[in-house]
Amino acid sequence: MKVLLRELKKWSAPATVLLSLYIPPGRPVSDVVNMLRQEASISQNIKLKRTRDAVESAITTAIDRLVPITKVPENGLVLFCGQNFDTDEFKCYMFSPPEKVTIYFYRTDKQFHTEFLEDMVEVSEVYGLLIVERDQGTIGVLRGSRIEVLEEMEGYVPGKHMMGGQSQRRIDRIIEELYHEFLKSFGEKVNSYLLPILESGRLKGILLGGPGYAKKEFYDSDYIDYRLKKLILLPLVDLGYQGEVGLREMVMKSKDLLRNQKYVEVEDLIEELKFHLAKDDGLVVYGKDEISKAMQMGAVDSLLIFDDGNVENEKIMQEAERYGTKVYLVGEEIPEAEWVRKTFNGAVGKLRFKI
Repeated sequence: MKVLLRELKKWSAPATVLLSLYIPPGRPVSDVVNMLRQEASISQNIKLKRTRDAVESAITTAIDRLVPITKVPENGLVLFCGQNFDTDEFKCYMFSPPEKVTIYFYRTDKQFHTEFLEDMVEVSEVYGLLIVERDQGTIGVLRGSRIEVLEEMEGYVPGKHMMGGQSQRRIDRIIEELYHEFLKSFGEKVNSYLLPILESGRLKGILLGGPGYAKKEFYDSDYIDYRLKKLILLPLVDLGYQGEVGLREMVMKSKDLLRNQKYVEVEDLIEELKFHLAKDDGLVVYGKDEISKAMQMGAVDSLLIFDDGNVENEKIMQEAERYGTKVYLVGEEIPEAEWVRKTFNGAVGKLRFKI
C-alpha cells in the first residue's frame, strides 16, 4: 500500500475532480450508491465541460465498482477515482485496507485524500488502551497521534444489598459471579482486538487503568492472553472516566511510559506553544513567509501543521524537510487541531531562539 499511496499523492488537478471515498464496515452499499447518484446529478450543474465530464466519470466509475458488492468487508472499503489533466490518464482504485476504516468520508477535490490511510502504513508502533471497572470497560488503541475507541462495554453487576444470613451469602456469590463473567467477557474482547496487532509485530505495550480495584484484579488474573499480559505497562493508571475521554486521560497520565510517542509529543508541543503565546516571548512563529524565513535562519525547532491538504502548508512541509525541522501533522483526532487551523491558518512553529 505504500507504493499506491506514493502514487496517489503525486496526482493533482486544477479543479475538484479527484474522488476519495471511505466506507466503514456496516454501511449499506446501496446507501453509498444512492449518495453517489445524487452527486452525479448535482455535478451536471458544473459550468466547465472538462471539469463536469471528469467529475461525472469519477462518480459513475465508482458506482460501477460498488454495484456488484453485496456487503462492505470487515475492514471497510476505500475508493480513489479520477483523471490526471496533464496526461488525460484515468484510474480508479478500490480496496479494503489492512486496518478498519473508522469514518464515512466522500469528497471530490484537487488531490486524493490519503491522510486516513497513512497511519496504517507509517505507524509501526501501536499501544493498546484498556479501561476496566466492575461493570464497564473501554478498549482502544493509540496509533501515532490518533486515539481510536474500538469498543465500549457495559455489564450488569449489582451493588450493595440489605439482605442478611444465607440470602446475603447467596446474593454475594451471584454478584461475584456476574463480576467475574464481565471481566472474562472483557478479556475475550481484548484478545480479539489486540492479538492480531501483536501478531503483526506492531503492539509495543498496553496501558491498563480504571477508577477502582477492578483494574488490579483484571491484571492479577488470567483474563487475557499471557502474551498480552506481559505487555501491560506498570504502574496501572487511576482514572475518572470511560470512553474516549478516559483514554485521553490515561495517555496523558502515562507520559513517562510513552516517552517519544507521537501523541504525547504533539500534546506537549501544543502546551509549549500556549505557554510561549501567553508569555508573549517571541518564541512562536506563524504565517507562511514568517515560518519560511525562520527556517532559513535555522531558528525553527518544530512545526505543527493541520493536515487538510492546504497547498501552502504542504510547501512549508517540503521546505521543513530541507532544513531538518521536525514536523508534526495533526488531524481532527487531536482536540486542539481546530485551534491550529483557525488561529494560525493550519501552521505554527516553536522557535529555538527569538528572532
